Amino acid sequence: MIVVASGHAFVLPSSGRAVASDSTLFAEENSILDSIQTSLRIAQEANAAGFGFKQIIADVLAGDEYDKEAISASIEETVASAPCVMYTWESSPSCKQAVKAFQTIGAVPKIVRLDDPWDEGNPIRATLGRKVGRTSVPFVFVGGKYIGGYDGGLEGGPDAAGMVDLAFQGKLRDILTEAGAM
Repeated sequence: MIVVASGHAFVLPSSGRAVASDSTLFAEENSILDSIQTSLRIAQEANAAGFGFKQIIADVLAGDEYDKEAISASIEETVASAPCVMYTWESSPSCKQAVKAFQTIGAVPKIVRLDDPWDEGNPIRATLGRKVGRTSVPFVFVGGKYIGGYDGGLEGGPDAAGMVDLAFQGKLRDILTEAGAM
């Protein structure tokens, strides 16, 4: 509840004690305005660099207070750490289907969750999107190479067509076996 008295605004929680004055509210408004301006700047920079809508959103969600080189190095290290690596969101239907498909064919991916916690996952997703040219989850890497997501991949990239397309082409099991993920 907000109460105005003597020209000042006070926020009253359920306890009835005043906890904020108009200067605190002003600081919160400035913080919100700063956040909006930062998001707009990030979006403009990504747009000017030629990125599409989904990458722009990924960049805005990631913010600008992270070490891009360290995140990129971490991704390279993670991708090299197992024969099959999958970056996921737990609640994503495509991620759930990818996990189920891997279980069905007997492959064992290393799963890296981008949603636990979000503040760490969003910069990784933005960096992955810039690296592979696609921001949709899951990001699946086999033998250190991006093969796409579950039901989609990169247009014109036959080796990054996505799990479903690679399976229908009869390539998925071979790729997984060759990498040692089966």
